[in-house]
Amino acid sequence: MKSILIVEDELTISRVLKAYLEKAGFHVEQAFTGDEALQKFDAINPSLVLLDVMLPGQNGWSILQYIREKSACPVIMLTALGQINQKLNGLNQGADDYMTKPFIAEEVVARVKAVLRRSTQVMEADETKYFGSLKVDFVAHTVTLHGIELNFNPRELSLFLFLAQNQNQMFSREQLIENVWGMDYEGSDRAVDLAITRIRRTLQNWPVSEGEIRTYRGLGYKFCVYE
Repeated sequence: MKSILIVEDELTISRVLKAYLEKAGFHVEQAFTGDEALQKFDAINPSLVLLDVMLPGQNGWSILQYIREKSACPVIMLTALGQINQKLNGLNQGADDYMTKPFIAEEVVARVKAVLRRSTQVMEADETKYFGSLKVDFVAHTVTLHGIELNFNPRELSLFLFLAQNQNQMFSREQLIENVWGMDYEGSDRAVDLAITRIRRTLQNWPVSEGEIRTYRGLGYKFCVYE
C-alpha cells in the first residue's frame, strides 16, 4: 500500500483529503506544521507528499527544498496562491504538480494517482543509461558528462530525463507538457522550446557524433542517439 503524507494546517481540508485518499486505497499520515512535516517525512518515507505552502513554522517552500535535497519523492503543492508566478516557483523548485484551493477532493486523488504513475514508470525503467560519454542516472536524477555532473534546474532535468528514457522517439510540445510536467498548464507551450534551448546549452560539450536533441519543425523534439 502506497503511503501519502498530507501537510496541511487546515484541519477540515486535511480530514477530507485523508478520507478520500484512504477510500482510494492509500495509507495516509497527516502533519499540521512545518516541523511535524519534516519529522514524519523522515519517519515514514512516504510515496508522495501533498504539501501546503502556508504553514506554521517552516513554510512549504523550505520543506520542498529539504525533500529535494535528500529524495526524489513526488510532491504536489497545495495552496491558496493562484498566481502563475507562484506555480512556476513551485515547479522550478522541484514540485511535481500544483493545485490551487479551493479544489475538489476527487481531483486531488486523480492527480495523486497520475503523479505516482509517472514516478513509477521512471523507477521501473533502466536505472542508468550511457550515451557515449554521457551518463544518465534515472534513480539519482543526475547527468554526468566525462565524469562531471551537469547542472540542470529541476524543470529542465525532468524534461531531459524523460527524453533520455525515450530516446529516438519524437514528442510534440503538448505531449512533453502532459507527460513531464503533469500540470494544468497556464502559459505558452514555447516554455518547452526555452527548456530545450537551455538543455542544449548545458550539453554543448557532448559530442554530436554520440547524440543530440533534434527539432522536427511543426512536429516536436527527439533525443537522437547515434551508435
